[in-house]
Amino acid sequence: MKILQKFTTEKFAKPAARIMKYACYFVVIFYVLCTVLAFMGRQAFFLHTKTGSFERAIYASENQDTHSGNMKVYMGDGIHVWTNDNDRIDLSIHVGLSLMYAVHAVPMIVAFWLLSRVFSNIQKGRIFVEQNSSYLLFYGLIQFTEAVFVPFIKLLICRLTNLVSHSRISISTGQSMLNMLFPSIAFMVAAYIIHYGVHLQDEADHTL
Repeated sequence: MKILQKFTTEKFAKPAARIMKYACYFVVIFYVLCTVLAFMGRQAFFLHTKTGSFERAIYASENQDTHSGNMKVYMGDGIHVWTNDNDRIDLSIHVGLSLMYAVHAVPMIVAFWLLSRVFSNIQKGRIFVEQNSSYLLFYGLIQFTEAVFVPFIKLLICRLTNLVSHSRISISTGQSMLNMLFPSIAFMVAAYIIHYGVHLQDEADHTL
């Protein structure tokens, strides 16, 4: 137990917070780059054509047999695309795929940016401040939205894309719902704990 308590000291916490702050920056940059790649047509999906099926196809490649070395991104959902009567993928499918990835990535960019602000405050020794409570609350709400509502938004985008396209797309999503739901609730509880601590600290300061 004493060994674990060493990890809760200020001497350890501040350097750890600094590392985690830069880790959050890295995640933000990673999601931004992946979003750009998705809009460039490098989001991978399972493609069904008249000549065969391709497991890791991308919209940006004309020949799906020779694109294995290209950069591509994955959303974590099962995406299947069927070509049109001319055995090609409509532009509307690319737009739909890009929007689905943006709906997935943009909330995570905002969430990890907020989390980096919390680690930045901890690094500076600012623990029980209202700002940290707000950041953690918004982080938890974004993760909750990502878990509960984003899968339905992706399904809606998929449905609307099929209405305007001669190609066809399907998506299976929501696999990570529970993995994101419970941590999001934990962050919202942590936000309340910090808010309560700030309130108690203010009361103590006024009492003195």
